[in-house]
Amino acid sequence: MIKKTMAVAVLMLTALTVGATEKRFDSPDGKMTVIVNDEGGKPTYQVVRGGVTFLERSPLGVNTNVADLTTGLTMKECEVHTVNDEYTLKTTKQSHVRYEATEAVCQFEKDGWHALDVIFRVTGRDVAFRYKLYSKKNRGGETLVAVVKDEASGFVMPEGTTTFLCPQSKPMGGFARTSPSYETGYTLDDTMGKNGWGEGYSFPCLFKVPSVAVLQQQTGQGWVLISETGTDGNYVACRLLNDGGAKYKIGFPQPGEMNGQGSTTAAVSLPSVTPWRTITCGETLKNIVETTVANDLVQPKYKASKDYTYGKGSWSWIIGMDSSCNFDEQKRYIDFSAAMGWRSVLIDAFWDRQIGYEKMAELARYGKSKGVGIFLWYNSNGQWNDAPQTPIGKMDRSAARRQEMKWMKDNGILGIKVDFFGGDKQPMMQLYEDILTDANEFGIQCIFHGCTLPRGWERMYPNYVASEAVLASENLHFGQGACDAEARNACIHTFIRNTVGSMDFGGSTLNKYYNADNQHGTVRKTSDVFALATAVLFQSSVQHFAMAPNNLTDAPAWAVDFMKQVPTTWDEVQFIDGYPGQYVIMARRSGSTWYVAGINAADQPVKRTLTLPMLEAGTAQLYMNGQLTQVKLPKKKTLKVEIPTNGGVVIVQ
Repeated sequence: MIKKTMAVAVLMLTALTVGATEKRFDSPDGKMTVIVNDEGGKPTYQVVRGGVTFLERSPLGVNTNVADLTTGLTMKECEVHTVNDEYTLKTTKQSHVRYEATEAVCQFEKDGWHALDVIFRVTGRDVAFRYKLYSKKNRGGETLVAVVKDEASGFVMPEGTTTFLCPQSKPMGGFARTSPSYETGYTLDDTMGKNGWGEGYSFPCLFKVPSVAVLQQQTGQGWVLISETGTDGNYVACRLLNDGGAKYKIGFPQPGEMNGQGSTTAAVSLPSVTPWRTITCGETLKNIVETTVANDLVQPKYKASKDYTYGKGSWSWIIGMDSSCNFDEQKRYIDFSAAMGWRSVLIDAFWDRQIGYEKMAELARYGKSKGVGIFLWYNSNGQWNDAPQTPIGKMDRSAARRQEMKWMKDNGILGIKVDFFGGDKQPMMQLYEDILTDANEFGIQCIFHGCTLPRGWERMYPNYVASEAVLASENLHFGQGACDAEARNACIHTFIRNTVGSMDFGGSTLNKYYNADNQHGTVRKTSDVFALATAVLFQSSVQHFAMAPNNLTDAPAWAVDFMKQVPTTWDEVQFIDGYPGQYVIMARRSGSTWYVAGINAADQPVKRTLTLPMLEAGTAQLYMNGQLTQVKLPKKKTLKVEIPTNGGVVIVQ
């Protein structure tokens, strides 16, 4: 339960120019300051951390069919509270969170009408804001509904900032006209002033702020991560657009999404609140990697229908493709999961044709006898793309969906992987919410692919597991270029995609080749220790790894044993070192056991003497240079490691 404590009723108003006011408020620890201004009738905000400007004065406001609430506004009172919350969440990077923030509700009037609140939350590493829209009385009565046509919400970066961004795809492109699906590559350390491929950028978005002189002292670089959270069926999901300079702004969906169905705008009932815009700041990447802001700002939308469990599983499709989705091969993968001590198998597309419902029920019974459950793939499609994979027409309508989920519950199916969504418009956000809500009623867990970024969904929807929303492991099978760039891409996700939501990547193969015979196909360029490290680095509470039954005999025993034991749920994360696209070293704790994992995409080995205060002096397991050894940590808790190009390191204690 969130608690609010009144700290300051109304802030002092400081005159800047005639008719303008400015209000400032700090995070509880005093590290972060937000400055709000209404000069010229156009509200703005600025973010300062440790005396350094991380965001320049940036625009606020929304434009609706009732009124344009981006201009002609006057800031009145700004009520400031301290907000405290505490929650437990098994499915993300930190299992127990104590949250304390300054909340400032800045009230804006237009022509004497209390039209808009801008609600800020400020902690020592995060700033978030959202809008509350109010009804308007007129001669015809009172407006009870509105359409949000656009937002002025912007983020003006300091001069010299560089960007780490993922371009948004144009709609109705790519495979079977399924884009945008958040599956494009990142451009790293790029200059500002670009707009991706013309359609902006997918969240989250990372920026490196340059050195800034403060009192004639160089403070060093800083980092800013921008995203959003709390998006559900009451709004659209957004992207980031650039106007050709240092200003980035919120962009609504593209008209062509969902095959042109639905509006790009958001229909709301009044009063109404919008999703949160989030800004994470830090002098290093530590705050970026460790932030919990996506879940701090939301609340569960319903209770879990059962005590959901999590864990590891196998997945034949990544190695064997569509033809592997047959009865005999899936029985073999059930046996493989049982041998690994894993919880599940994921059976991919065309299972309804190549196995059938009756034989699938038989597989489910066989799996149950082995202690292995089943996740089933589904096509989300109604009328928004050409993806032909089946089962199709089962998830887009309530009656068919609920009938299918009743069959799943009757046959003990653990969960679903729903694929090929059609964009970010409000009807699509409603579909995500409807699938999750119905699935929870039947005790079904949900994974999404070909989909949007999750926005606080781990906490909002108790049966939500993870989303793809990344160039995932399938690309390693499809092209050698993805294999050649595997390490580089893996060194990005820890700093960007996986910071704000669970990521269903489907990696960590121990095959040398992406083929069922393990003798031809695309060639894996990364090491076995790299595969182990990504099992730790990539966070999702359910992981269907790209390992295959042959790995029981053709992969190193130490690697197989590690994959049997590695957790998928975590209690704590600590960033140690790294740079996007080059290398990363971080630590995760599960229970009392720490896993320190690192990978390297640079041209030269990464050599470091790590200081590991989270570990104890004494013996630890070290996976490095293709072998497992026992090492002694001295009282100083330091350890020298060397991570080769395309390689990894893992320390377990």
